Amino acid sequence: MDAKKKQEIIARLINDGEKDKAVQLLAAWSEQTSFRDVIFNVLEPMLVSWGKLWMQGKLSLAHGYLSGKVAEEFYLVAAKNPEFNSSMAKTKGTIILGNVEDDFHPLGRRLVGIYAQTAGWNIIDLGTDVPAELFVEKAIECQADIIAVSAMMFTTAKNILKVRQELEKHNLSGKIKLAVGGAIFKLRPEMVAEVGGDGTADTAIEAPDLFADLLLKNEL
Repeated sequence: MDAKKKQEIIARLINDGEKDKAVQLLAAWSEQTSFRDVIFNVLEPMLVSWGKLWMQGKLSLAHGYLSGKVAEEFYLVAAKNPEFNSSMAKTKGTIILGNVEDDFHPLGRRLVGIYAQTAGWNIIDLGTDVPAELFVEKAIECQADIIAVSAMMFTTAKNILKVRQELEKHNLSGKIKLAVGGAIFKLRPEMVAEVGGDGTADTAIEAPDLFADLLLKNEL
């Protein structure tokens, strides 16, 4: 069975609300090939296509949430596999991840975390409604390279500016990069600069490349 057919099967299971079956089937396919093969050739392309449908308003929030749960639970299964873990042993850097203060939309953040972990990043996920002070406090504590902040709405995205102000307060601007993401930044890309962001990615799958670019700038 080719990867495209597998994507269709997983999409159908998620559409029918069969989360556990989707995770079990992904795990079974991983035993036939590898976890990395299934992540990058089956699950990831399917999630990207669904993400585009969701952004276009053609996919319900419930289905978007369920697809995120499938990805999250499958990654937990993959993380228990020695072969998968050995390929992830060396991390590229540490990222503090979270939804900004007053933002309670976890799907995009969770997908970013999954893709970034798969790409070799150490992710410390603070969850939703995270105050600016906590982002910076954790970044200092964990010697993080990047703070990645998610916001879906214009009103909550403005709170990211508080994170930039906290970084400046601790003389960390330029030392710790600030990545921003969420639907509002696709609709209004000029907001990246307005909230003090160092960069953004259009989709969760592109986030690891953004992090790599920001880390490279840190090293220059």
